[in-house]
Amino acid sequence: MTATMSKQQQLHETLNNLRVNLPELRGALIATADGLPIAQAMNGGTDANRVAAMAATALGLGKRINDTLGSGSLTEMSVSGTEGQVYLYAAGKGVLAVVAPSGMNLGLLHMEARDAAHSISTIL
Repeated sequence: MTATMSKQQQLHETLNNLRVNLPELRGALIATADGLPIAQAMNGGTDANRVAAMAATALGLGKRINDTLGSGSLTEMSVSGTEGQVYLYAAGKGVLAVVAPSGMNLGLLHMEARDAAHSISTIL
């Protein structure tokens, strides 16, 4: 990413790179801590506003749980279902939400998504 790109362009490029490196993802989204979507690469039919709000709320709750239990700063959390998982990564002033199908290589997912979350935190 170059310095001449806008923050919005850099965020979109970060999501595009994540989708290229993990083509099996069902979607990825960056939201503000207060639940507004900033950039998204979701599969069709997904309401980005709703996902952003839920991701920010879940991350906020996760942070409160970590604070209460003395587990340090929240870095990531997940929600699992029978058909897939949603992984939420703290990204500075934002949150990265990644929707993965069941059976995905989680080592690769976490490696790529953590790198993306770090990039997002630097951009924001």
